[in-house]
Amino acid sequence: MNNNVLNNFIAKVTCFPLSVKQVILLHLYKDLKKTLSDEFIMGSDSDPFVYLYEPKLSFVGKTELEERVKGFDANIYNFLECLDKQMSIIEIALNNFWTIKETCTYFMTALNADFIKTPVPTKIVAMAGFIADLFRTGEYFKRAGKINVDQLEMILIRQKELTAQGQKIKIAQVMVDLGYITEKDVNSLVFIREESNKRFIMDSSIVPNSVEQDDINTYKQTIQQLKEQNVKLKAQLTKLLAIFKKNASK
Repeated sequence: MNNNVLNNFIAKVTCFPLSVKQVILLHLYKDLKKTLSDEFIMGSDSDPFVYLYEPKLSFVGKTELEERVKGFDANIYNFLECLDKQMSIIEIALNNFWTIKETCTYFMTALNADFIKTPVPTKIVAMAGFIADLFRTGEYFKRAGKINVDQLEMILIRQKELTAQGQKIKIAQVMVDLGYITEKDVNSLVFIREESNKRFIMDSSIVPNSVEQDDINTYKQTIQQLKEQNVKLKAQLTKLLAIFKKNASK
């Protein structure tokens, strides 16, 4: 697969008429709102989604990619090669037919091995680590800045108190009960991790074909020719019908 397929798809969608783009956006937003809170729907340049993040190779990473002396799994070196081509997490996943979870796992392995240039945004590390099953829910929200260390300690204390009372309660529910996060936040995280296990193959056949001006002119000429042929056919049919009526009256 070519790493430009996703970008080509997005570029061609952005060329759609305004009305079409608005309808697409509306339908996508309504669909995402069913399972995600706004925090996980809308991103920004300063706070990008993990899928859009483009990790950079560090000097150590470039050296290891060239020499391969540490004997990592072949997929790690494939991952480093993609970084050398300045590809985002989603592009890496699509090009290698990996799941997002697999890609995030390789990302975290490379990060911990100092193969990736730092600093990496804390929310990127938090989400990648959560998807890769390295961080639990409480650790994710702490790293993402939703709670601090003191609040996490209070949450853990409260969880122990409830456990001692015979109540089996997850830490996420304690956080919700204390008002630090919402139920939708928790459900969003669960859904994201579930979706990260899905494998998706994107090829050029699903990229919308743009219509160039030369093609439009060709279509117009073809339509005009068909109209002219239709006029001729109608005239011939009229003559045949007249002959048929004349013969029928004899």
